[in-house]
Amino acid sequence: MKQIIRGFDRFLRWALGVFEFCGEDDCLLRVRRTALSRSLTLAGQTYAVGTAMIELHLWNEHLPRLPAAGPDLAWAVRTQRRLVKSFRALARQMPRDPRLADAILVGGVTVLPLAGAHAGGVKLFQQLGFTILPYHNPLGRFGEFWENLYTWGVMWAFNEPTLAGRGLLRLHRSEIWMTAAELLYRYGDIEAGGRHGGSTGFDS
Repeated sequence: MKQIIRGFDRFLRWALGVFEFCGEDDCLLRVRRTALSRSLTLAGQTYAVGTAMIELHLWNEHLPRLPAAGPDLAWAVRTQRRLVKSFRALARQMPRDPRLADAILVGGVTVLPLAGAHAGGVKLFQQLGFTILPYHNPLGRFGEFWENLYTWGVMWAFNEPTLAGRGLLRLHRSEIWMTAAELLYRYGDIEAGGRHGGSTGFDS
């Protein structure tokens, strides 16, 4: 069954145009170049339907393995550092890749990756510079159930320990958003004028 889920996930990524921008084993992100399907307001500015964006996809099989006793501080710190490294890699790639260079926004829908602690996941992404918004599937709870079932299946197939304490009905999806300019400012190379992620507090 796991092989079937893995095969379907690969097919779905191909069909949607999700691709890997970084070959490192500790990169936690894949991306898709797409456009806003609805208007979005961030920090008082409204972005229209069709605005170019980079959609983030969590690379579940690259999440650090959970210890047998469940998530602890060391696991959380490793995950945070891998996310920071992943955003730095994305910031390096964006100006070089024509699929990404014209993006105005970066974001998407995700199950926040701090297992068993939704509030901790929200805090983490806020520290990373993202605006967190509630997610509502256009099909309501029916649609959310099937999305969560697929997400749970992918987590089970690729990195089963990350399901510890996360039953199907406990998965909570949120939207995370940042402008592309802000991501480049926060995570771009120092030589290019970026802060190199220093404000996140995860460098030490």
